[in-house]
Amino acid sequence: MLLQSIHQQMAQGVSAGCSDDSTARRMWWAALETLQETLQQNEQAPAGVWLAAPLPALYSPQLLNSLQGWVWAPQALGALTSPTTSLLPPDLLRAGQSQGRATQSLQASTFRHLPLHEGDSHDPLLVVITAKVQIALALHGEPNQRQLLMRSEPEILGTVLGLIEQRLKQDAPDQALALHQALEALGPLQSSCVLGQTFWPSLAVRLASMAPTVTLQASASAPAESQQHPQKTSEQDSAANKVDEELSLLEAIAHEVRTPLSTIRTLIRSLLRRHDLPETAIKRLQMIDTECSEQIDRFGLIFQAAELQRQPESPSVLAQTDLGSMISLLTPSWEQQLQRRGIELSLSIASNLPSVLSDPSRLEPMLGGLVDRCSRGLPSGSQLVLTLQPAGARLKLQLHGQSPAERGEEGASPEPIAQLGPVLSWNPDTGSLQLSQTATRRLLARLGGRLTQRRDRGLTVFFPLAPHC
Repeated sequence: MLLQSIHQQMAQGVSAGCSDDSTARRMWWAALETLQETLQQNEQAPAGVWLAAPLPALYSPQLLNSLQGWVWAPQALGALTSPTTSLLPPDLLRAGQSQGRATQSLQASTFRHLPLHEGDSHDPLLVVITAKVQIALALHGEPNQRQLLMRSEPEILGTVLGLIEQRLKQDAPDQALALHQALEALGPLQSSCVLGQTFWPSLAVRLASMAPTVTLQASASAPAESQQHPQKTSEQDSAANKVDEELSLLEAIAHEVRTPLSTIRTLIRSLLRRHDLPETAIKRLQMIDTECSEQIDRFGLIFQAAELQRQPESPSVLAQTDLGSMISLLTPSWEQQLQRRGIELSLSIASNLPSVLSDPSRLEPMLGGLVDRCSRGLPSGSQLVLTLQPAGARLKLQLHGQSPAERGEEGASPEPIAQLGPVLSWNPDTGSLQLSQTATRRLLARLGGRLTQRRDRGLTVFFPLAPHC
C-alpha cells in the first residue's frame, strides 16, 4: 500500500486544486503553524500521536516532547535508524541547559523512522490525533492543480488511520501494535468536526499576515466628510499602507527564513545520532546546528517585532522569573557564539537576586537578541560586559561592548545607525542588520522590561521585582 492512497482518500469529495507548487508549499507551512498553535491552545501538553511523511512536520518542542511520532522518510536519511529515535542526540540532551534552552524541556522527544517505498509520493502528509484535536493535513494534486487538504471528519480520519495501520503492518508490525495501543490509551475522543470552522479562518489570517497587503482605495462616492481634506487623507493613507506592506513583507521574509531552518536543524540533530561520522563532520554539523538556532531566534524576534507593530497591543501575562539563573544557564551558548567572532564575555551577576516579573519563554530569545545587538558590530579582540544587580524595586541589566582600542577608556563612540522602517536598523559601516531601538523597546515592554539606550555600544534594561508570596 503506497502513501498516495492516503492522499487520494483525503481528496475524496474535495474540488480539484488550482495552485502552483510554491503557493501550495506556502499554505503548508502556514497550516503547520496554525495547527501547532491550535494544539497548544486546546491542551498545554497534549498526549497523542502524530504521523508524517516524507519528513518530520512538527517542530514545536512542546509538542514533540508530549506526542508519540512515526515518520516515513527517505532511506538516505540513515540517521533515523533506530525503531525509537530521539529528535535530539544524547550529547545535546545532556547539554541542553548549557546550549541556552533553559525554558524548553529537552525530555526525550521521540519518533519512529519508517522507510519510504520506491513508488511512494513525496507530497507532505501529517496526521495528529489527541483527545481534543484530530486532524489530517496533506498537499495533493498535479502541477498547477496543487491544493492543501485538511480533513477532520471522523469517518475520513477513521479510513486514513486504517490505511496507515495497513502500511505499518507491512513495514513494522510491532509499530502497528504500538500505534493501536497509543490510540486506545487516549480513551474516548472528542469529535473535531467543528475544527474546520476555525482552522480555515485562522489559516487565512496567517496567510494574509505573511503576504504583502492588498489595499482597496475608497470609491468616488465616499461620504462628503471624508473628502474635506482629500490630499492630506490620501497622503496619510498612502504612508500607512506603505508601512503596512513593509511590515507584512518583513513578516513573510522572517517566516520563510525560520521554517526551512527549523527543518534543517531537525535533520542535522538526527544525523548527529549516527555513530559512524568522523569527528570533523560532527563538529561541522554542530556548528551548523548552532548557527541555525541563532538565526531562528533572531528572525523570530524580527517577526514578533513586526507583528507587534501591526497589531494592537494586548496585556502581557507575566510570571515570576529567575533572571539570574536564566542568564547563568544561557551564558555557555553566548560564550560559544561570541568566541567564534573573537569576543570575550565578562559577567558580573550579584548573588541572591530576587525574581522578576516577565515571560520566561519569550525572555530567553530576547536576551540572546540583546547580546547579539550589543556585540554584532564589535571587532575581534573586543569584550562584552554584562552586569545584573538590584536597583531599588527593579533589577538592572546592563550590556556594554568595548573594542580593543576602547577598553580601559571612559566610553566608546556611538555606532552609525540608519533606520530601515519602524522595525529594523543597520550599521552602514559593517552592514549589520538588527532590530531598531523602538522595536527593541516595545518588545522588552511586553516582557516587563524598560529599556534605556546608552550613547555608546550599550544598553540598560530595568525589570520589575516579582511580589513576595
